[in-house]
Amino acid sequence: MESSNPRLLNRRDVLAAGLAAAGTLALSRFAGAADTPESGPFGPFRMGLQSYSLRAFKLHDALEKTQELGLHYWESFPAHIPADTSKAEAMRKMAEEHGVKITGFGVVHFGTDQDANRKLFEFGKAIGLTYMSCDMNKDAFENVGKLAEEHKIPVGIHNHGPGHQWAKIDDIMAAIKDHSPMIGCCIDTGHFLRSKEDPVRAVEVFDNRIYGVHLKDVKNANTFTILGEGDLRTAELLKQLAKRKYSHVLAIEYEENEKAPMDDIRACIAAEKKAAQGL
Repeated sequence: MESSNPRLLNRRDVLAAGLAAAGTLALSRFAGAADTPESGPFGPFRMGLQSYSLRAFKLHDALEKTQELGLHYWESFPAHIPADTSKAEAMRKMAEEHGVKITGFGVVHFGTDQDANRKLFEFGKAIGLTYMSCDMNKDAFENVGKLAEEHKIPVGIHNHGPGHQWAKIDDIMAAIKDHSPMIGCCIDTGHFLRSKEDPVRAVEVFDNRIYGVHLKDVKNANTFTILGEGDLRTAELLKQLAKRKYSHVLAIEYEENEKAPMDDIRACIAAEKKAAQGL
């Protein structure tokens, strides 16, 4: 039988109580869809994780590891959260029990199947997304723009590496400029560096049409590194995002060391904090 004497609480009880309190505090920080970033150790950003960084782990473990990292926002990798409207509420609650809010989702594909496109937006509405990152066929822009406006969920074209149709800043801008402003770019800093493009320029070009940022670093256009050890001008990137009052999740995405990424992700978090000083 467990004692009711508070002085006889064991270490596990104290730890559990502490985690529960931390979860409550974390949830209070982002209660409601209209929350605004606060200036803190990460600058004026909703600092979070592209859950692809934890792709080697099942959902529950990935959420626990995100909680350990002290991060409270996800752009969820679809393998962690299925795009199933019937499961959206349960998935949202599971995440929030770990102090995590799912505000982004991707990378998803939008093509000519308009029913499939609509189902993705219906899922997004059900789980409470503020944006989706996507790969999109050029002939899907009109349909996706209308769906984005209807559901009030913008979409950001995710730039990929060299040779992909969405590898270059100017190609993406040319494709979106005459379409709904709800279609923009999800800036993947690492892939722009791999394509010998400047992510800081991407912020300047896409301006108020930035829907998602995957924060990662690359050296010499070919080697993924811990943030701050590659060629990304991280402090200037954050300065330009802050100038534009970027309010979606700033998502660290770490692609290396798949089986044991935690120490490297912690190093990336520390580098972001250092770069955000003074914002």
